[in-house]
Amino acid sequence: MSDSGKEGAKPPSLIRRLQSRACDVLGCQPKNQQELIRVIRQAHRNDILRDKALEMIEGVLQAADMRVRDVMIPRALMGVLQADTPPQDFLPTVIETAHSRFPVVDGDRDKVVGIVMAKDLLRLFDSKHAIGLNDIMRPAMIVPESKRLYTLLREFQNKRAHMAIVADEYGGTAGLVTIEDVLEQIVGEIEDEHDYDDDEFAILERSDQVAIVKASVPIEDFNQAFGTAFPDDEFDTLAGLLLSRFGHMPNRGESIEFDGFRFHIMRADMRRIRLVKVIRLSGGRDGEEPAD
Repeated sequence: MSDSGKEGAKPPSLIRRLQSRACDVLGCQPKNQQELIRVIRQAHRNDILRDKALEMIEGVLQAADMRVRDVMIPRALMGVLQADTPPQDFLPTVIETAHSRFPVVDGDRDKVVGIVMAKDLLRLFDSKHAIGLNDIMRPAMIVPESKRLYTLLREFQNKRAHMAIVADEYGGTAGLVTIEDVLEQIVGEIEDEHDYDDDEFAILERSDQVAIVKASVPIEDFNQAFGTAFPDDEFDTLAGLLLSRFGHMPNRGESIEFDGFRFHIMRADMRRIRLVKVIRLSGGRDGEEPAD
């Protein structure tokens, strides 16, 4: 009996299955992921695959190599509720943000004690007894930054969960991730309540020297906020400027320094830069990063 027939044998990986399917259709034998992508793109040029199918297949291949840290919503941008806050104080926030789920914290963001669903808040008004967030919150799903996306997606499906708290290597809170964040890597952008809408924020200052900036912010607005003079005739957005300076699509965690700033990529995928930490260097190009 072959190994594939033995009990407990692992099923072929996602990439191997795609390679096999590509060979069935195109009569080829790609040796690695790069060759497979070239074959798939050739199929697209030959009108075998439509635009959306190509995008989704490339998204699947990308997601196979990505981890939670690559798509999570950073800690600084998490919308949270304090466990001991009375309803009259937190309900305006719930209504204004229109989020469907909220992490509940006890004091600071490293102490996530549960998740509250917005629909469960109706019980606060329907109950004849005084109840608080501790009475209606659900256990929080905790995942490490290093977990692979396809593993997380299976966990979301098995546990019927839509949100997880991301823990860093020290046990603190690094951010949160939703099932939509994972699916977006495959199917493209999904409009979601946790997306960073233009009317929500474009530049979020964390200190005098550190800010979180959407990569889609216009160069003109960036110049106004930071007192810079980057030309806006060649690049419309911060993302365009950074792409020209990097010379490639940067990955999450990459940084580049120029004109007295360090630009640290916080969120990015193979299609675009999403979120950037902008640090004003105190000593010019060789200055040290300020604490934030």
